[in-house]
Amino acid sequence: MVSYPITFNTAILEQTNHPLIIDQVQFFGPLLLGQVLVQINYSGICGKQIEEIKGTAGKDPYLPHMLGHEGSGVIIDIGPGVTKVTPGDHVVLHWLKGSGLDAQTPFYTRKNGERINAGWITTFNEYGVVSENRITKIPFNFDLSIACLLGCAVTTGLGVIFNEANVRPAESVSIFGCGGVGLCSIQGAHNLHAYPIIAIDKNSKNLILAQKMGATHTFNSTTADIPTEIKKVTKNKGTYHSIITAAYPDVIETAALSTSAPGNIFIVGVPAKDATVTINALDIHRRKVFTGSYGGGCFPDRDIPRYITLYQQGHLQLKELITTIISLKDINECTGFSISPKTLPGRCIIKMM
Repeated sequence: MVSYPITFNTAILEQTNHPLIIDQVQFFGPLLLGQVLVQINYSGICGKQIEEIKGTAGKDPYLPHMLGHEGSGVIIDIGPGVTKVTPGDHVVLHWLKGSGLDAQTPFYTRKNGERINAGWITTFNEYGVVSENRITKIPFNFDLSIACLLGCAVTTGLGVIFNEANVRPAESVSIFGCGGVGLCSIQGAHNLHAYPIIAIDKNSKNLILAQKMGATHTFNSTTADIPTEIKKVTKNKGTYHSIITAAYPDVIETAALSTSAPGNIFIVGVPAKDATVTINALDIHRRKVFTGSYGGGCFPDRDIPRYITLYQQGHLQLKELITTIISLKDINECTGFSISPKTLPGRCIIKMM
């Protein structure tokens, strides 16, 4: 039995475009219908969370609030109606809905009584009250440091290739942005024997890692004319599939110029609310199709076990995605708000305990 209230450390966004504050919050309990209490072991730091911290989406009406949407941990307690897990189970925490109850969001307070807002899932915290449909049970022997990436980076990056683009052998693929999601897209394309697999990024370290993950060609967007280089590789056709993980207007426009007609452009990263792009209308008539990806079309209960199997069979490099492991108190090193922020490629993860 869990004795409530519980007190734990968390990272709090008090003001956008400022460092996160590490503080203690309390959850008084009891758990409500569909809620589970998870001891969080690891959390990934997704680019979308960094954008939220920076305030790129505009005014944040929920301040102050907790963050994080990919993690792994152990079930400590379950609320009424929960049937998906039992205490002691190891789980992935994910932002996409899976099976199970969609619970009420939790109520946390600081010791001074101030309420700290939180959604159905947060992972930048030592413990979390999470909705049942945001967790998926995994084997006890599966590495929890890797498991946290299955909450977003892996499922999104592989999903856009497997579920949405439906890439076939020998089809050409370009990936714009080679962070955690892009590197997983490269691995997905490699597993399906796509060719060529072209990686584009402004960070040369990311491109080195992209090559190790299966990219056949790499180009640095700060020094290369990307549409020209892609046309050279594809005999002036452009790639049939373009995957955009960094959804900035100039990147979307570059990807459009680099894609064949007919061809498919998948916008995985979420553009800013007021972002606009200029594209050639004739390309649309020639069946150059733009599609917004929603988490790679992932259904967690189906896809997370599949990707675990692929990893166990040696088809995925997931441990290699993790290039930085930090403690919760050092989280601002990987969000860009410290004196010496980390600039390594791949995924930065937080080890809670």
